[in-house]
Formats: sequence, C-alpha cells, structure tokens
Amino acid sequence: MISGGNDNQLMSEINVTPFVDVMLVLLIIFMVAAPMMTQGVDVSLPEAPSGSLSRDDDEPFYITLKSGGEIFLNDFPVDADRLRPKLTALLKERPGTRVFLRADKAISYGTVIRVMAEIKGSGVEKLGMVTEPLETK
Repeated sequence: MISGGNDNQLMSEINVTPFVDVMLVLLIIFMVAAPMMTQGVDVSLPEAPSGSLSRDDDEPFYITLKSGGEIFLNDFPVDADRLRPKLTALLKERPGTRVFLRADKAISYGTVIRVMAEIKGSGVEKLGMVTEPLETK
C-alpha cells in the first residue's frame, strides 16, 4: 500500500500560461501590422447621388486617375499608352469582369474622356464610374 506524499504520479492538467502569452504577443503584432496592410491609391472622388456597388463573385478591375495625372490599374501604376494592352490582356484571362473608373475631381474632363476611350477600346462593354455619396444635411 502506498502512503504519504508520492511525487511520482503524472499530472493531467494542461498549463495554458505559455499559450496565453503567445496569443497575446500575436495579438499585439497583428494590431500593429494591420494598419500597414491597407493598400490603395488615395484619390479625392467627386460626390454624386448614387447607390452602392453590387458585390459579385468576380473581383472587378479599378482604374484610378490621380490629380497628378498618374493612372493605376487596381493598385499598380500604368503608363497611359500601356493601359489598353494591359487591360485587353487581363480581360482575355477574365472575360466579363467589371471595370470601374475612379477619377480625382481635380482631373480635367478631357483627361477622363481619353482614359475612358482607352478602356472602351480594350473591349470593355460596361464601365462603371465610382463616386462618393452626397452628404445630406
């Protein structure tokens, strides 16, 4: 018969303290890194009365015109003379993908129309214009 304090027995409890420590460190890392992960092109959109964009399964292409005249295809800079070939190649891989144009409100109307002509020339049938909703008072 075993009597007294036998220290040779197995302990069946799980020590969760190291697990909690690791989880808290990961939480802090993700909280610091999350704001750096947001990417995009900063553009001041004009305001217009419009509805929200519908969400489909395919991710649309966004063409952005910044106030300095730079053109971006999604988040990648593109030369004006290379926009049509790049968009044509992308639409061959993903036919029927929606294309949206975001133009800074400081861009001239002529520049927007020239870019729209390039987009239409690449085979886009429907082109959406992205605006900010009007603020109602």
